[in-house]
Amino acid sequence: MSSLRQKILTLWKEDHLLRRVLQNTGYLFTSSTISMLFIAVQSILVARLLGAESLGLITIVMAFVTNVNQLFSFRMGEFVTRYFGKAMTEENIPHAGAVIKASALIEGFTSVFAFGFLFLVAPLGAKYLVKDIQSLFLFQIFGIAILANLTTETANGVLRVLNRFKTQALITLIQSILTFTMITLAFIFQGDALTILWAYLIGKIFLGVCPILVAIVTLNRELGREWWRSRISILPSIKEMAHFAISTNLSGTIKLLVSESEPLWVGFFLDTKAVGLYKNALAIVNLLMVPITPFIGTTFPEITRSVVAKKWQQLRQLLLRVTVISAIWTIFFALVMAFFGKWIIGLTYGEGFVPAYPVLMILMIGFGISNIFFWNRTLLLSFGKANIPLYVLFGAAILKIILAFYFVPRYGINAEAALLSGNFILSVGILAAVGLWTVRKSERTDSERVTA
Repeated sequence: MSSLRQKILTLWKEDHLLRRVLQNTGYLFTSSTISMLFIAVQSILVARLLGAESLGLITIVMAFVTNVNQLFSFRMGEFVTRYFGKAMTEENIPHAGAVIKASALIEGFTSVFAFGFLFLVAPLGAKYLVKDIQSLFLFQIFGIAILANLTTETANGVLRVLNRFKTQALITLIQSILTFTMITLAFIFQGDALTILWAYLIGKIFLGVCPILVAIVTLNRELGREWWRSRISILPSIKEMAHFAISTNLSGTIKLLVSESEPLWVGFFLDTKAVGLYKNALAIVNLLMVPITPFIGTTFPEITRSVVAKKWQQLRQLLLRVTVISAIWTIFFALVMAFFGKWIIGLTYGEGFVPAYPVLMILMIGFGISNIFFWNRTLLLSFGKANIPLYVLFGAAILKIILAFYFVPRYGINAEAALLSGNFILSVGILAAVGLWTVRKSERTDSERVTA
């Protein structure tokens, strides 16, 4: 036991990169863990207050608005991490300012466009997903969240690259407390679905506006107050950047259609009660993701720095160690749910939600694989290979959607869960393998160049 402890202490002292990743992750993890407790309790309160059918209603509304926003998003957080991170590593301040300016302009324009588009398509969501046109006003109210997140992805990318993880953690924590407080009051005073929707909306507004304000202050401090005057035309690889942004948008859109719009697919094929049960399973399985999600934001900049600096041994070591850490947590959580999941659902959410247990266990397989190899996509993005995730995700998405039209109407939410898990296993497995092959190929190429 002492030998193991000594090895861990030695690893902590010697691996500066892992230590920095874990320290930055620790800030977000602490916030995420506390937030996880709030989210778990508030999901129980909402489920008990509204029941499966009304829970399904607000789930569809929130998912619909979020997906419309993401549909037009160019994932500027990834764009900023890739190109702003590169410029800062090279200490090229004018280019860094130009990258942020371009990113903010693109994201701001697409957010306004998405808000207008939402009002055009919201009647379709009310009619074909909720199957009640009277719910239209709920879609329109929650649409305010799109404008509140005008340039939030750009802002969060800036905060990640500049190591402002403590600030991000604090914002997330305050937002969780704010939302939890409002939902608790709604539960005490027996509010309705509209009350709960307002609680989530206010939390979304806070989480969208705060990073923008903090990023502006941080940029003024790091780049100087004139950073926004940098001309976008000075960027040397605008064509490459545009290709990267479009590819990440398309791959993100495909991911959205497959995994992030699950409540909408269930609503389309089945009904709001089925959505409520599926949402319950997703709420629990999302707890699996909470401790690992911060790793995505903290490792991406470090992976990018290692790729830019061509430190292949350091990169492979980082990937191995964070994979082991995520695997330990994932296996532990899966075992707990396998033995106690049905009892936990019945005790907390109520007996009406127990049918969600098989869905939970099916989802656990796919989400577990995705959790362990969480770096599968960002590794390729660090090499600038945004097209590979696009092709892989597109192929897996087409397969899932085609199969859904046959299996889900016949076998219900269990079939939808199985298709989603299968999609994760296929796409994550391929992307992780291709990413590791790319690292080996780059390392071999550099070695041959040095030898020559």
